[in-house]
Amino acid sequence: MTPPEASTSNAEVAADMPAAGSSRLDVLKKRADFLRAARAKHIPTKGFVLQYRARGDDAPMRVGFTCSKKVGNAVARNRAKRRLREIAQAILPHHGKHGTDYVLIGRFERTAQRPFTDLLDDLRRALANTE
Repeated sequence: MTPPEASTSNAEVAADMPAAGSSRLDVLKKRADFLRAARAKHIPTKGFVLQYRARGDDAPMRVGFTCSKKVGNAVARNRAKRRLREIAQAILPHHGKHGTDYVLIGRFERTAQRPFTDLLDDLRRALANTE
């Protein structure tokens, strides 16, 4: 049995898709970077806390995510971090500044339960206050 013919070629499909990694954010991974951001400025919102630190260079912005055990068990922490990653992916490329580190910290029973559109608005407002 032969497979059915595809209606579009692979080249046509690839042309419609964005380049791999083009909209990906650089992620903070080292503890020292998180500690430097913790000593910098922070903006509390209803859904999370935003820490930010200007590095003083023109390198791309970086973002980190953290949720302590106060947020809940592993399932609750992972859900909160997934939501924080999604709002960062949606908002930071448009409203973030080059050469800045951002850390989003989840809050107990707020990050995971707050409506997604409200989390997006929280991040927009917090970034507007960083100027």
